[in-house]
Amino acid sequence: MSLRITPMDRDGANAYVRQHHRHSKSVVGYKFAVAVAKPSPFNQPNNFQFWETCGVAIAGRPVARALDDGMTLEILRVCTDGARNACSKLYAACCRAARALGYRRAITYTLASEIGTSLRAAGFRPVAEVADRQWDCPSRPRQERDLVGGKVRWERAL
Repeated sequence: MSLRITPMDRDGANAYVRQHHRHSKSVVGYKFAVAVAKPSPFNQPNNFQFWETCGVAIAGRPVARALDDGMTLEILRVCTDGARNACSKLYAACCRAARALGYRRAITYTLASEIGTSLRAAGFRPVAEVADRQWDCPSRPRQERDLVGGKVRWERAL
């Protein structure tokens, strides 16, 4: 099956994430988003009208302030319908776009229970284990969120 990278806006990407992602929610801020599309059964060659979105990726500033150095881009969400190779194609597209924009490093996170095959295929490597915690503190009260477990931070030099 042939997959194509297509542009996506934040609202469209967030709508896809809300509909298909099993544990993450929409993002507020972002730098760019991309989608991957597969031919629909009604497709004519090179006719984008009959391609259907099978995944999205949303990239933005790193959430961790210590990593927000202006040269690092975080891939905040990747969500697919399970199409073969869609995740690694999205990660690779985000890295190409980030390199073209002048970024030097791309990072992302997975749950500790996920093995990261798509990330390895896109050139990422695991660099740190991060414990899950609540973000509420006395100086910055925030609504508690559901903890989903520890995470692994992945990194790729651009």
